[in-house]
Amino acid sequence: PKLQTQHGYELQFFTNHIGHFILVTSLLDSLSDDGRVVMLSSAAHNGAPPEGIQFDNLDGSRGYSPWANYGQSKLANGLFAAELSRRLAGSGITANSLHPGVIKTNLGRHLPPRDDKEDETSIYDKSIPQGAATQCYVAAHPTPANISGQYFVDCNPAVGSPYLYDEALARELWSVSEKLTS
Repeated sequence: PKLQTQHGYELQFFTNHIGHFILVTSLLDSLSDDGRVVMLSSAAHNGAPPEGIQFDNLDGSRGYSPWANYGQSKLANGLFAAELSRRLAGSGITANSLHPGVIKTNLGRHLPPRDDKEDETSIYDKSIPQGAATQCYVAAHPTPANISGQYFVDCNPAVGSPYLYDEALARELWSVSEKLTS
């Protein structure tokens, strides 16, 4: 519920995006020729700040909202997968992102209640196994083996926010991520 930073950056962005960026880019040379990178984004990416990624506020000092910052970190996951897909084009390696569904886990234990004031039982639409289904499908099922640069929901390609398809934003995020991790 309160702003937390690590290494000078807002912790949700740093954990959800920068941590994944470091892990995935470090492992790229180890992937097989038909490897699959699956980034766990979320429909929460729709709740990112109006500019998508607040590059001038990655430390949260100019304002912090738990849900908007979470949305920004999940948008970053989708943008990362899209840009990685473009960079790996023709290699046989795919990169996709997905929304697992809204699952009652401990992830939200420190977040304030959602603004939509829905009954708590109605916002959780998936069990943990159901939430894992799309991740497993994209990572291992033969059907999406040659699909790359897509956003999946319920084991199907889906349409995310317009920001997920903003190539300039994805390139800028990649560049900033490289600087932050160098």
